[in-house]
Amino acid sequence: MGIVDTSARLSQLRQLMKEHNVEVYTTSPNTLPLVMLAEVSKPDPEYPDLRITADNPSLAAFISGFTGSAGTAVISLSQAALSTDGRYFNQAAKQLDDNWTLLKSGNEGVPTWQEWTKEQALGGKAVGVDPSLITAASARKLAESLEKQGSSLVGIQQNLIDLIWGEARPARPSEKVRVHPVKYAGKSFQDKIADLREKMEAKKQAGFIISTLDEIAWLFNLRGSDIPYNPVFFSYAVITPTTAELYVDGDKLTPEVKAHLGDDVVIKPYESIFADAQALSSQSKGDKSVKFLLSNKASWALSLNLGGEDQVEESRSPITDAKAVKNEAELEGMRACHIRDGAALTEYFAWLENELVNKKTVLDEVDAADKLELIRSKHDLFAGLSFDTISSTGPNGAVIHYKPEKASCSIIDPNAIYLCDSGCQYFDGTTDTTRTFHFGQPTEFEKRAFTLVLKGCIGIDTAVFPKGTSGFAIDVLARQHLWKEGLDFAHGTGHGVGSFLNVHEGPIGIGTRVQYTEVPIAAGNVISDEPGYYEDGKFGIRIENIIMAREVKTPNNFGDKQWLGFEHVTMTPIGLNLIEPSLLSDSEIKWVNDYHSEVWDKTHHYFTSDELTLKWLERETKPISK
Repeated sequence: MGIVDTSARLSQLRQLMKEHNVEVYTTSPNTLPLVMLAEVSKPDPEYPDLRITADNPSLAAFISGFTGSAGTAVISLSQAALSTDGRYFNQAAKQLDDNWTLLKSGNEGVPTWQEWTKEQALGGKAVGVDPSLITAASARKLAESLEKQGSSLVGIQQNLIDLIWGEARPARPSEKVRVHPVKYAGKSFQDKIADLREKMEAKKQAGFIISTLDEIAWLFNLRGSDIPYNPVFFSYAVITPTTAELYVDGDKLTPEVKAHLGDDVVIKPYESIFADAQALSSQSKGDKSVKFLLSNKASWALSLNLGGEDQVEESRSPITDAKAVKNEAELEGMRACHIRDGAALTEYFAWLENELVNKKTVLDEVDAADKLELIRSKHDLFAGLSFDTISSTGPNGAVIHYKPEKASCSIIDPNAIYLCDSGCQYFDGTTDTTRTFHFGQPTEFEKRAFTLVLKGCIGIDTAVFPKGTSGFAIDVLARQHLWKEGLDFAHGTGHGVGSFLNVHEGPIGIGTRVQYTEVPIAAGNVISDEPGYYEDGKFGIRIENIIMAREVKTPNNFGDKQWLGFEHVTMTPIGLNLIEPSLLSDSEIKWVNDYHSEVWDKTHHYFTSDELTLKWLERETKPISK
């Protein structure tokens, strides 16, 4: 997390900008490492199409030194700015050198990266962007905004930052693709494609060009490992009423994968997608009634090759909607993997407390994270982590997406709050859990803040709401208790979670982003429930369970509506010594006790020969009272 001197890189970039006759250059949108992916495909509303970032890893990180998973860099001939959201304000402040201005997205009076770009382009200046790194909709909106002030947006095919990075830029991985069995997927890929074709036929669409990697993996029941923590592989796909084509490097495909796809799917070279897109467009001979479906998060470059607005229909992908509603096999897999994962976390926290308190062992944050991964790897169907483990002690916990590194991480202080946000990929599901512990004596304020966060977590977990309700509408349930004391947290309350896919998954979520108003929560959605509170320089608190939306019975049925609620699947204790029972209602105390009883019942059998963990689990699941 150290500062990188970016002076030489910016100087080189500005020289290239002059050569290409542009005065402003942007990496937009996010081109940082796919850490939790969405959201870069970590796809979720915070990130554009995974395709955009997957093919262009770490460009903003290289030019700015900021390594968070969400951010946009904009460089003019005299200034440079990086825009990121509240999760990364602390981290960005520590990583950016004096060449950079930090734009704290969402803060009052702070310009967006687009507004900052416009300011730099005043006077008819040209703004350059790699068209493969911006969505068509974003490009149009930015271009229209620039044109109003006499400026322009220029697509530059060769990425200028790539030219500086040169041969040092990491090569695109080429890992083997594997079959995701129907027993975990719950549905054959042939049936998924048939469902997609029905949707296309209803809208009279000539074809769907798919560029989002987790959508392709889900559609074809395949998984890969080209991107750390996310079981996806570099590919494109084209589905028409009569054909299914997968664009992927042939050497990735094992005999098993080829047999799985059989004659139903034509395999084509990965690099030929743009030429084929042009060919599809030319075959329509300019007939504007022939439309190709393209995700509204796909790249501007792909849209241009398909013929632009005249022949492209941009919308939210029907695959992302279908993927977000898990079938019974996927839901059962989520239940099962969270029990195993919860047992691993319980073993870890018991071990960590014993090492720190009883043995007085000196452990740093990376030592602890490595131990957790080792414990998880012993469990059935383990496939790897789902993101970098956030193992953070004291002040580091206030860095919302903190990543400990051996050279700079801290020694874990048993007398400070310890926050661990971690997750795992199993063949039957994906996990993401945050727990906050104090292995000494927490302060009264720490206990109060923790309990207010817990009340918010319970508020979401126990919510009942009518069908059609969005995550935007219920977000207040997680914040209301903090708000009453003038407290809050600067991140979303929940994100969608994939089924042995990306740990952040769209289109649903819980939070204040406008995107969360677009798609209502539906039965079968799997979402995180993770309110928090952070004191910069002191501590961080977050409690995160994974919850699954389901139909619920209610005493009444106003308007003959379907009513929904949640089922939690995360199974590891919540730190009892941080709870202030006097702040909890009777129903909230019952929730805590019922939850811990469930954790005990479902996980204690893992520790029949592990007395240390069994005693810790027994202590941490004892009932509480006022």
